[in-house]
Amino acid sequence: MHLTPEATLEESGEWLGLVLAPDQAKSCLSRLRHAPEIEMDYLFCLTGVDWKTHFSLVYHLSSTQHRQTMVVKVKLDREQPEMDTVSDIWRTAEFHEREAYDLFGIRFRSHPDLRRLFLTEDWIGWPLRKDYEDPVNMIKL
Repeated sequence: MHLTPEATLEESGEWLGLVLAPDQAKSCLSRLRHAPEIEMDYLFCLTGVDWKTHFSLVYHLSSTQHRQTMVVKVKLDREQPEMDTVSDIWRTAEFHEREAYDLFGIRFRSHPDLRRLFLTEDWIGWPLRKDYEDPVNMIKL
């Protein structure tokens, strides 16, 4: 199956890894979900990572049919971290994307209910960003 010319394979770690460009990630993730020879039908984790210079989204996918697991990473711009939602591909993404938005400020275009999950709507900042400063607890990374 041809995914995309910009996809890079990572062979470190326990599972096969794939690195995708943000503009091609949604279509590639959809193919991973629906292609019969792969059929990654379960998104069991989606998280953000702050690398100071950029953000990464990390998708952990499994195929219940083929008993395979893989990790897909997407590098996002730090100044305007955005990605298309995959909640229309995997329903579990709704919760995970809200969490990444709430804690990192990563926006998911076309998400059906993108709002804070744990923090109040009036909370200022994104607590898992490395540049976040907590004036009460004086946390600085």
